[in-house]
Amino acid sequence: MKKLVTSPLLLLSMASLAQNKDPRLTEIWQPEPKIVSPGKTAADAPADAIVLFNGKDLAEWQTEDGKPAKWKVEGDAVTVVKGTGVIKTKRAFGDCQLHVEWRTPAEVKGEGQGRGNSGIFLMGLYELQVLDSYKNRTYSNGQAGSIYKQTAPLVNASRKPGEWQTYDIIFTAPRFNKDSSVKSQGRITVLHNGVLVQNSTAIWGATQYIGIATNTWHKEKEPIVLQDHGDAVSFRNIWIRELE
Repeated sequence: MKKLVTSPLLLLSMASLAQNKDPRLTEIWQPEPKIVSPGKTAADAPADAIVLFNGKDLAEWQTEDGKPAKWKVEGDAVTVVKGTGVIKTKRAFGDCQLHVEWRTPAEVKGEGQGRGNSGIFLMGLYELQVLDSYKNRTYSNGQAGSIYKQTAPLVNASRKPGEWQTYDIIFTAPRFNKDSSVKSQGRITVLHNGVLVQNSTAIWGATQYIGIATNTWHKEKEPIVLQDHGDAVSFRNIWIRELE
């Protein structure tokens, strides 16, 4: 999707012309924003979205080593099969708007990180935590809505286990200079069940379980990864819009 760009010089000229008291001098007519038909509801994919999971098959997904994904598709959802490993998109993405619906098991087992655990890895590196965080205390930067082991969510907007939840994500990939140094950090905004939990949050670097995350050069686009953490977490209605 092309960005509309207004140059600083044009804005300066407009400000000067505005002194003439003619409102037309500050009107921008070109370029005209592209028309994108929205979905019937906020959860439905807009016309320019790529549907990554349609409730029927895993045609858009594969295992870490490129083989057919082994998670279970039933009803309109796909569920982690313990021990089969992560699944990742066949396509690669950078800046994006991503919609994911997820559900932790209705039968509660375990506590803390051992309860309904999975994760969504943007570019296969930056984890937005999926966890049953309904009356389930764990470290704050490891609960649902956190950028795992980095930034805690602003609030806990979790629904009860067994209920469907939504993430609406706006992700800006990090940029690197020619010498592989960081030009700008990645940033992420997340609404959890319609509630803002990450507000243009700077991502420190690739997710680490131990130690501080750091940025390391990678391609401009990488696959999205869903984690197999051993719990039967389900996903449905996954779609993405590329923002370029």
